[in-house]
Amino acid sequence: MKREDFKKSALTTLRRGGKIPAVVYGKNKPTKHIYFDSLEFMKTMRKSGRNGIIQLKVENDNPESVMLHDVQINPLNGEVVHADFFIVNMASEIDVEVIVNLIGDAQGIKDGGTLQQPLYKVSVRCLPGDIPEKIDIDITQYNIGDVITVRDIKIDGKYEIIDDGDTVIASILAPKVEDEVGSGEVQDEGGAKDIDENSNTEVEK
Repeated sequence: MKREDFKKSALTTLRRGGKIPAVVYGKNKPTKHIYFDSLEFMKTMRKSGRNGIIQLKVENDNPESVMLHDVQINPLNGEVVHADFFIVNMASEIDVEVIVNLIGDAQGIKDGGTLQQPLYKVSVRCLPGDIPEKIDIDITQYNIGDVITVRDIKIDGKYEIIDDGDTVIASILAPKVEDEVGSGEVQDEGGAKDIDENSNTEVEK
């Protein structure tokens, strides 16, 4: 990657030339302004993943282990316009968010229930090299009315989940029961009604 001292006028020129401006920073480290070739950036991110560790070399500096911290996306065309990376110490634990991936066909859904998932990521603490790409939860055995919480995650790796164990990840809701009788309708439970010829009052049989 190349180092650059960015000015506002230079950012537009870089982006028009297929480059992505970025910054690299870390604890007790000077901030570096760099840029990537956009195709190279996308290729690297697809290979490493959102929480992957990248060995970044800026010109004549020594390579450093970095993680992607944030990206800015152009809402009109979906292209990356800026990226932030932070330098990690491979020997020190960090806190990161990891995607929760529900797998399997829950019995409750087969029975007509609806899956509701309010939580899509959990926070984990581990060494940078032990960050899981995603956390899978098998929901096959869950039935209507069951709730899946953080405590239900079976940890398969060298990481610790730091979210509250009672935090709800997903639940299987019972199907909605629609009333057969519409709103405002009166059901005839006592049989047919006759009208007295001599009055306007209805008389039930």
